[in-house]
Amino acid sequence: MFRYPLSILFLFLMAINAIPATSAVQQPVLKWENAGCYNSWCETGWYSSPAVADLDDDGQPEIIASAYSIVVLDGQTGALQWRVASGHDRAETGVDNEGRTWPGIVVADVDGDGLLEIVTAHSGGWVSVYDRSGYFEAGWPQRPITNELRGLAVADLDTDGTLEIVVTGAVGSGTNTWVLEHDGAVRPGWPRVGDGDGYAYGVFNDNAAIADLEGDGNSEVIIPSDVHYICAYQDDGTPLSTHSIYDDRIWGQVGVWESLSTEVRGWGTCSQGDGRAERNRANFAHGPAAVADVDGNGTLEIVAAGNTYDCAANPYASLYSGVFIFNPDRSRFASSGFDWTTVPVDTGSPLIEDYGVIESVHPNPVVVDLDGDLRKEILFPSYDGRMHAFWLDKTEHGNWPYSIYDAIEDLYRFASEPIVADLDNDGLAEVIFTSWVEKGSYETGWLHILDYQGTPIHEIPLPDAYGSPDWNGAMATPTLADIDGDPDLELVINTAHSGVVAYDFPGTASARILWSTGRGGYRRTGVAEPQILFADGFESGTTSAWVLSAP
Repeated sequence: MFRYPLSILFLFLMAINAIPATSAVQQPVLKWENAGCYNSWCETGWYSSPAVADLDDDGQPEIIASAYSIVVLDGQTGALQWRVASGHDRAETGVDNEGRTWPGIVVADVDGDGLLEIVTAHSGGWVSVYDRSGYFEAGWPQRPITNELRGLAVADLDTDGTLEIVVTGAVGSGTNTWVLEHDGAVRPGWPRVGDGDGYAYGVFNDNAAIADLEGDGNSEVIIPSDVHYICAYQDDGTPLSTHSIYDDRIWGQVGVWESLSTEVRGWGTCSQGDGRAERNRANFAHGPAAVADVDGNGTLEIVAAGNTYDCAANPYASLYSGVFIFNPDRSRFASSGFDWTTVPVDTGSPLIEDYGVIESVHPNPVVVDLDGDLRKEILFPSYDGRMHAFWLDKTEHGNWPYSIYDAIEDLYRFASEPIVADLDNDGLAEVIFTSWVEKGSYETGWLHILDYQGTPIHEIPLPDAYGSPDWNGAMATPTLADIDGDPDLELVINTAHSGVVAYDFPGTASARILWSTGRGGYRRTGVAEPQILFADGFESGTTSAWVLSAP
């Protein structure tokens, strides 16, 4: 099978082809592995990021993770505290899982009672709210559709003190988003899309972003989907309007084209005889949105990454991962001397798009300040086998993009959504992510730590698959938190075939965490969320012994 020779060869090639960065960041140390597994096998982990919280009020954090079943683990040892089958709770025994878990685990005080709840969503259309002990809250579970739920986020959309649950589905129609109240009731004005909303289709990744774009205290919901349109709504489901250059159309009626002039016109020819301006547009089936004030001027922007493709080809031909910055009125961002009315193009063609060979990579955007200049950079993994990092000048600085794939190795590797932290508190951020490999390779993915310029600091093979699977790695975004109550941070990884894995990060007691977990925080809104989670539901942006996200 050439398992170890290939791994050793690849590590050697990386060592001679990349000069390690000079850094005070110490090498992570494996703390435990195979957590949540059975005697001889593990459930297949997908894209669901774990959460960390003190659920039982003992002063020690627990880890909440899910591949199919939901497990709560002791942070210090990884020992299983309890398990429930997806779509069921601890009052039910001898039941099967209702389906796999794609979106990250949500932990938040959903009903405003001062206690934490756990929220999960699964294939089969099941969404559940559990109390901190693993029993259903009143009104749950719900099943808004029978298709797989790929997206989950919670937010207090209307500032009434309770959180709404937003789920998106891998559906075959325009209706792709459901908003449920904390008690399981469908929120008035939802689901969407209905007549007049614009164009939408299935949501095949955790795509939704939620933020107060209009500054009125209520939050808006942004939904990219499997078309070249992005829908956006107020909390009551009213579609958001756009800038006058789009003739006051709503968001979901303005297609996303590579060319702004084509976008403003409202259509391209999709004809083989015409140039790229008439042919290239972005699909957001797997392309999430994120929200941040990218230039520090006090106004939020929406960042979206999608698959730019040639609509004249039959079938459509994927070209590169396109990245866009929009203002709340859907116009393209141009401010503070930066102009995204034209966008970066030809960022890298796909290596492969066959999930029968290797599971798909998704361009989840992470928006953070890497270099300490108070402006945000945009990071995302791509199907070109690289991790990208764009500055607001629309270029990639230093050693970005960083290639996870090496043609000499003759093995496909893809990368997860990254997390970002200044591990050594020197004012410059580190980028942390995992990777996975193609099926049948008998290889494993890595834990990657890069400096802000994209130079590798540490790259460590993840544990081998546990049991009989023929590949391993981690598709889920890792989570950075203190899981054992000591001064340093740990990294928690939901792997494909070795269960939940944890690494100690020595020397990180003073680290600043900028993007702590999948989709930016435990509410999974596509926004960097400062928070500390305790059993009494207290949430804060201040630092403490176990900071989960920096202020």
